[in-house]
Amino acid sequence: MDTSINIPTMAQMAAKGETPDILFWVGCAGSFDERAQKITRDICKILQHVGINFAILGTEESCTGDPAKRAGNEFLFQMQAMTNIQVLDGYEIKKIVTGCPHCFNTIKNEYPNLGGNYEVIHHSQLIQQLIDEGKLKAEGGESFKGKKITFHDPCYLGRANGVYEAPRKALEILDAELVEMKRCKSNGLCCGAGGAQMFKEPEKGTKDINIERIDEALALQPNIVASSCPFCMTMLSDGVKNFNKEEEVKVLDIAEITVRANGL
Repeated sequence: MDTSINIPTMAQMAAKGETPDILFWVGCAGSFDERAQKITRDICKILQHVGINFAILGTEESCTGDPAKRAGNEFLFQMQAMTNIQVLDGYEIKKIVTGCPHCFNTIKNEYPNLGGNYEVIHHSQLIQQLIDEGKLKAEGGESFKGKKITFHDPCYLGRANGVYEAPRKALEILDAELVEMKRCKSNGLCCGAGGAQMFKEPEKGTKDINIERIDEALALQPNIVASSCPFCMTMLSDGVKNFNKEEEVKVLDIAEITVRANGL
């Protein structure tokens, strides 16, 4: 990560006898994927800008177990989950923000069955809250005036958890034109990476699902395809590259758009 962003770990805070307001769960993609690392940095910039006292687990964080569970390995999932719950409970964590809908869904909905109960929010919900409180405004940064933006709903944020308005709120405060794809919100179309499909080649068919999705987005002639999931980010970016449109169409996360608009 950037040397300019200094983020304490839970271990460092605990050593000083301090507790953060919120734990930032970075996730595997946000930690290791080069593209998703940029989103991680921008979420940290937002948290620091508004003065939220936060920490990360660092090397004590491990995969939530979502890919294992979706691939059918319940045993591995439970092992991974129990390890994380032990760490979280050891630090008496109450509130978690995550940049990944897969981590968000798993910790929020699957961990309680294993004894891990936390308040979990997705970074788009945090951004919505900060906008509502007047702490984030689309001022002082890059202008999105005249830009056309379409938002792709991640499955685990939208249909699985009913979060549709939060990411759109971040776009609505921009001086931009928000256009919706035909398949959006509760009728959204998967990018093709969910259910652990991210880690394997697609089955044979007539058309890859991410190409189908980007086809739908490009039909609107947007300048920006927005999302809020690192898996979707990979699939949508690959789709844009497939059509050689990466110069004209940018794929950006809600956090990146917020940081640019606020000049952070």
